[in-house]
Amino acid sequence: MAEPAQKLLRFKSHRNLAYRLVLATLTGRAIHISQIRPSSPTEPGLAPHEISLLRLLEAITNGSQMAISYTGTTLIYKPGLITGGVSGIGANGGVVKHELPATCTRGISYFLLPLCLLAPFSKAPINVLFTGAGVITAATQTGDMSADSVRTAVLPLYARFGISNNIELRILRRSSAGANGKGGLGEVQLLFPHQVRLPKTVHILNPGNVKKIRGIAYCTGVSASNNARMIDTARGILNSMAGDVYIFSDVSSAPSVPSQEQPDAKSRRKSGIGFGLSLVAESSTGSLYSSDVASPSSGGVTPEDIGRQCVYRLLESVSLGGCASLEAAPTMLILMAMGSEDVGRLQLSGEVVGSETVIELARDLRVLGASGWGFRQATSGPETDIVVSVVGKGVGNVGRKIT
Repeated sequence: MAEPAQKLLRFKSHRNLAYRLVLATLTGRAIHISQIRPSSPTEPGLAPHEISLLRLLEAITNGSQMAISYTGTTLIYKPGLITGGVSGIGANGGVVKHELPATCTRGISYFLLPLCLLAPFSKAPINVLFTGAGVITAATQTGDMSADSVRTAVLPLYARFGISNNIELRILRRSSAGANGKGGLGEVQLLFPHQVRLPKTVHILNPGNVKKIRGIAYCTGVSASNNARMIDTARGILNSMAGDVYIFSDVSSAPSVPSQEQPDAKSRRKSGIGFGLSLVAESSTGSLYSSDVASPSSGGVTPEDIGRQCVYRLLESVSLGGCASLEAAPTMLILMAMGSEDVGRLQLSGEVVGSETVIELARDLRVLGASGWGFRQATSGPETDIVVSVVGKGVGNVGRKIT
């Protein structure tokens, strides 16, 4: 007798689409998302970066099914087994090459954060190489953090869940957003060979005090003096607040592509030109707070302004309190929800708990069968801090049993 068809879980709008796809893949539940930009007169339906994310999920899973309506405003996604691409579509000697289109307006972190959440539950190690005209490694105007912040402020958090062996994020070619915030022609590789059966249950309740600040000033296709000016401005503010401040400098040339204005095959132009700054503050208990600012594609912003804005954003993130920043909170909460059937606790600031991203995440987890969260006021730290209690769903890695 044939098994009954699985009931579709229904969602609306394009908001939180990436995390909904991740949660559906981890829990194995089929979802139906409707009303995806239905009122847009020029670009209704799924955006290029969302289509590319679906292609990435198809490449690292086996058996996933996707159906998109003619207008692109409705999506049905039935997840398959997370294989890491070895037996999935697009595997090339263990390396999945994923090309982003030139029309992509989102930074590479939009793809890296979901991929990192799926990697611990994969049947085989994850090894994905992002290439193409749409790879932007710098921070973007759409709110995406840079690849540097993913490496220094998000990936270290996986060690708290017992996931830390040989995880590496390589920025092979830097790039900033091009004209109209699109494209960059960068190149990034993620190696995530550590798979687990279940993430550890965590109890993170002490934010601690900031003990050191690290940063990376980067520039692509512009003078190295921009890095020096950003670093000088940032240190001028931070040196009086922390005793251990070090900001690295990374200067790289911009890749060249054929010019579209001139048909001559020898005519080329530079792509991905820009500069930016990434800062990470680490507390005495291992809490991480990050900030990112990059030069806009339209120009008109000095390196001093970039350095000053990045420092102020970092100080604001630290002042909010909690043991995780807004950028890292979804990653930690999802890993807690996917862990063993025990209660994990994480102290967050009231502003992070009340943010749209975290609230939507809690609602989506509830729809997908996870337990509701518990809240109580924290006994340490700022008065606005809240302790979030999460009961693990015990999903774990169904593709590979690890002792």
